Amino acid sequence: MKAVLRNRSLPALLLAALALVMATTFAPRASAQTSISTIADALRKSPVYVDPAASAQLPKQDADALAKRIKDADKPLFITVLPADYPTANLFSDLRAATGVTGLYGVRLGDRFDARADSSVMSATARGNLVGSVQGEDAKTQLTDFTDRALANMGGHAPKSWGASDGGGGGASSTALIVAGAVLVAAGSGAYVLVRRNRRQREEDQRAALDRLRVVVDEDITAFGEELDRLDFHPSEPGADDAMRADYERALDAYETAKQRMAEARKPEDVRPVTETLEDGRFSLAQLAARREGRPLPERRPPCFFDPRHGPSTTDATWTPPGGAPRQVPVCAADATRLADGRDPVVREVDTDYGRRPYWDAGPAYGPWAGGYFGGGLLPGLLVGTLLGGMMATPSYGADYGTGYGDFGGGDYGGGDVSGTDFDAGDFGGGFGDGGGFDGGGGGGGDFGGGF
Repeated sequence: MKAVLRNRSLPALLLAALALVMATTFAPRASAQTSISTIADALRKSPVYVDPAASAQLPKQDADALAKRIKDADKPLFITVLPADYPTANLFSDLRAATGVTGLYGVRLGDRFDARADSSVMSATARGNLVGSVQGEDAKTQLTDFTDRALANMGGHAPKSWGASDGGGGGASSTALIVAGAVLVAAGSGAYVLVRRNRRQREEDQRAALDRLRVVVDEDITAFGEELDRLDFHPSEPGADDAMRADYERALDAYETAKQRMAEARKPEDVRPVTETLEDGRFSLAQLAARREGRPLPERRPPCFFDPRHGPSTTDATWTPPGGAPRQVPVCAADATRLADGRDPVVREVDTDYGRRPYWDAGPAYGPWAGGYFGGGLLPGLLVGTLLGGMMATPSYGADYGTGYGDFGGGDYGGGDVSGTDFDAGDFGGGFGDGGGFDGGGGGGGDFGGGF
């Protein structure tokens, strides 16, 4: 009788053991077992990662839709959803180091949310304001709002690794693999078409900006050629010496080089070397004129801020743009006199869709043009508070018009690039304070701050 009972209980024991094995194998892992490396590996393949233990916050369908939105925008935005008890020490900096990709990282931890970004993709101020604007929302609404607002304000491009197969564990049927393969092919084709369309649009926008900018640069080159003619210097004229001939030769070379470089320009950022060359040429002419007239040689100064065609500046004067703060700008002698007399300076105006406007209120394409004339760290102080200055100070500006015009940062705004651990740890904080909790405003401090 006992043997019979033992035999009957054996299948039950086996079933119980099998159930335990399956539960252990297929149950979602606890958040503490989801390593940073696992999350980073997932983010290198797709912009959205939802921890199995937090899947109720953002169902797969919603996560996939969010990921598609980010990929379509071609921006380096990474979204991670974790359970409330996930370890928070150095979370952002460790995740950024493990992922190794320049970008904006948003993390939902339970019902709390914060973000960090490489400064080349989004400034700390913009990121803090963005995080603060989505506090208190449910997971789907919060992450959707954050994504939409971030994509509209961040710079850079998506990493090339997105769109690759996740390469999940074995056990998938051949039919599922075929279907998945077909879906990937279709998605890849769609992504390819989208990328090509975005690239064509950007190229068209850059060509349009360059065409408008070319008119202004050609005016500069023509004006410089007229200055050469007015100077009427002949290398063999009485009193000419080697120094004068060298000045004249440098000016002629600058004229020819500027014409050649402008003819070869293909995008707005190609204009900066042109105006740099013209600035060098005008200084050579100023030196030549001083030598011929027996005057002391001029010091090397930037051109007149109001119109570089006025030539090298002679002094600095206080100028206040409409609605802006006073600042010192380099001016030519004529404009210095006008300002001293309470009159308006002679300002370089260019054509815009709204009529003639000063170049600093004409649009982003004039950043390269101004940067060539006023580089070396001078331009930010000159343009602060103007339309052009505001545009050049945003990360997205560098993605479309190049970087470093007047040293507004000079960094590479190619977010999405693989930089490994070569990033500024200050952008991602250094650790939690007072035992953790997110900083609801997305402020500085360590990782998520310590305000909770």
